[in-house]
Amino acid sequence: MRHPLPLVLFLAGAVCAVQAAAEKLTEQDRIALVRGLSFEYAKAKVPLPRSKQALAIDRQGAYDKNVWVEAGRQFGPAARVGDTVQITTIDIQEDRIVFAINGGFYAGKTRWYHHIQMGAGGASAPIAKPDSNAKAGTSIALTFGAPVPALKPEEIKKMLSTVLDFEQRSATQTFMESLPPEMQQAVKDKRVIVGMNRDEVLAAVGRPLRKVRDQKDGEETEDWIYGVAPGKITFVTFKDGKVIKVREDYAGLGTEAPVLEPPR
Repeated sequence: MRHPLPLVLFLAGAVCAVQAAAEKLTEQDRIALVRGLSFEYAKAKVPLPRSKQALAIDRQGAYDKNVWVEAGRQFGPAARVGDTVQITTIDIQEDRIVFAINGGFYAGKTRWYHHIQMGAGGASAPIAKPDSNAKAGTSIALTFGAPVPALKPEEIKKMLSTVLDFEQRSATQTFMESLPPEMQQAVKDKRVIVGMNRDEVLAAVGRPLRKVRDQKDGEETEDWIYGVAPGKITFVTFKDGKVIKVREDYAGLGTEAPVLEPPR
């Protein structure tokens, strides 16, 4: 039986819509990308110039060499061939992912807060100082020409492989192997347990949405807060750099989860 052409076109469009929906980048995909690529090291396969505007490269690994060369002439190099660089920030935008390399173009530059001073007893000092030892930085924009699809960190590394070589032991692998077995398992399970330090919590569940400090009876604690209402909100409480409590609320209903102790 022959199908009417409008019906065939409708069905084809429906299939494309379903595929597009399935490939749409979700919040969990975003978290996985940030977690899997943050602070990763790579070797430069081509000269990386410093540039105020992110250096564009498409998903096939193609880039405008003339633009990159001109940026190098104007601002100098961020890395030469063979230099080790690090992804320090990831910004997932509508149609691109922007990676800050070695802190980005302004790494080590003086910012407004470097001029703020605090003091007591007639003495004062800046609350923060620029990093005089910071490496020259830049940024790279992986462009898609369409909304960023659902991708895994390994796929992103492959797309960047014409300019960056990730085929070495990653910072994540090295860090994981340095942890005790129970902490390794907790990180793999993406859960926080009592006794973790800040780096282990970051490896397990990433950066918090908010941080809140509190002081009571001379003891200072810090809560890292994950999640937004409606839904699960997790409070991770630190004291002296270690997790002492993990508590969960569900959309403000006050449901508290038991403290998760390290496995014995």
